[in-house]
Amino acid sequence: MTTMRELRQAAGLSQEKLADLAGTSQPQINKLETGQRKMTVDWAVKLAQPLGVEPAVLLGLDLPAVPAAARPARPAMPPLLRTPPAGAQQAQAAASMPVRAAARGGVDQEMFLEDGPIDWIARPDYLKNARDPYAMYVVGESMMPRFRPAQLLHVNPHKPPAPGAGVVVVKRNKAVLVKEFVRRGPEAVVLREYQPADREFAVPLEDLDTLHTVVGLQEP
Repeated sequence: MTTMRELRQAAGLSQEKLADLAGTSQPQINKLETGQRKMTVDWAVKLAQPLGVEPAVLLGLDLPAVPAAARPARPAMPPLLRTPPAGAQQAQAAASMPVRAAARGGVDQEMFLEDGPIDWIARPDYLKNARDPYAMYVVGESMMPRFRPAQLLHVNPHKPPAPGAGVVVVKRNKAVLVKEFVRRGPEAVVLREYQPADREFAVPLEDLDTLHTVVGLQEP
């Protein structure tokens, strides 16, 4: 995996210049490069543009670093698709969907979606008429071999899950789990994960916000 220091050097930036472009300080950049500070979604989003890579590269998802000059220009997109813009921008928004931020955290490989989109991708045909679809990267190995790190899941948040479906489980504390749906009981939702052991476990309904169904994926 390409390190942050290597990305900075490839971009021809000093720590001081990168700090200036990212709106931070040189000591913070040094801590990120030396591992004294953890790379979070916030930091990845701040640093991605001046380094000329996607935020996912800085999060360690092993995607190829693409220089900014080689990437096609991307029009500015709204933060959410719930209120589409008018005219031509509405057509552009309808053809795209956001890649939601994800970050490591917790013994259950929890992730978080609260940081908003880190990228936009073309909406696949099977989600053409879906409401609020999104994509998110797989982080962690709890669902291998079904879902592997760096795969990009396509999610329909309004499709009810069937037994055996992959699901993005959004909890009331805003944490997110990517698991397999087993069943819904009167007091809990039963889920399945494969690693480090194949097991079923329950999430109490009082802790559950909603379930989003995984309907497809892209390989890295």
